[in-house]
Amino acid sequence: MDINSIMSSQLMELQQTVQMSVMQNALNLNTSAAVKLLEEMPQPQAAAHPYKGTAVDISV
Repeated sequence: MDINSIMSSQLMELQQTVQMSVMQNALNLNTSAAVKLLEEMPQPQAAAHPYKGTAVDISV
């Protein structure tokens, strides 16, 4: 095997490693941004029941 083919294969492996690293970093950034957005979302308030707890029906 000549030096050019060895260097070429090593360069391809390095490019793949860098691509995977960049993709992993982008995924981590997107995940943390999504978590931050979810944490900042306003929490829904429980809807009050229209009459429960305010009126008592004692008629029999």
